[in-house]
Amino acid sequence: LREERIDTVVNFAAESHNSLAVVDPTRFFRTNVLGTQTLLEASRAAGVTRFHHVSTCEVYGDLALDTDEVFTEESPYRPRTPYNASKAGADHAVRAYFETFGLPITITNCSNNYGPYQFPEKVLPLFTTNALDDEPLPMYASTQNKREWLHVLDHCSAIDLVLRKGVEGETYNVGSGIEATIEEIADLVLELTEKPQSLKTIVPDRPGHDRRYLLDATKIRDELAWEPSHGWRDGLAETVAWYTANRGWWEPLKKRAPVSEETAWR
Repeated sequence: LREERIDTVVNFAAESHNSLAVVDPTRFFRTNVLGTQTLLEASRAAGVTRFHHVSTCEVYGDLALDTDEVFTEESPYRPRTPYNASKAGADHAVRAYFETFGLPITITNCSNNYGPYQFPEKVLPLFTTNALDDEPLPMYASTQNKREWLHVLDHCSAIDLVLRKGVEGETYNVGSGIEATIEEIADLVLELTEKPQSLKTIVPDRPGHDRRYLLDATKIRDELAWEPSHGWRDGLAETVAWYTANRGWWEPLKKRAPVSEETAWR
């Protein structure tokens, strides 16, 4: 970092597939906790002027489906899976380097992202590419579990704002406020790809499957004037169109040995 005169580090690097975390939790703690600490130490030694850490809503745990509760920046950490716990550990390491060594840090906790170039293990590209190939869309038995969906470009604009205007040592939640169940996502993908409902397939739930996440993004909206610019249906339609036009990017990735959602943890 010092040789290249790097003054700002933005840490996106992480193992992030929850199903794989059930199979190999050690890999997640090694990468997400120790990997982050290694980068923090290198940044401290190089005297970087800002270390920004990209985290997740999942560190807060989950919310009941039948409530209006949301996660704020003050919500306690209650991770329920190895992935969630490894990201929580990374967040704590980042804060420790701020408090102990004065490393200038910021953290963002984001909701589920979607958009072009997302690895096909994630639910939206998985459903989209499977639909395009007339393959089943594997839905966990808890089809009404909800996620909050954030377009990747809206996420990037939030990070850019935090880098330019965010307060050192602060955490900012980044969420769109758009919620959708897994079944609603499957239905919309099938509609956009003009594929039949019969492709929807129920598979066993994975252990520790969180019910619902929803972030309160009031802080970043009020303090930094951030606003998402992508609507849900239009954003998803653009994403499906991108995967339809870019088979050459995702087909080789799907040929690698994937984690089977049906059998990975048995």
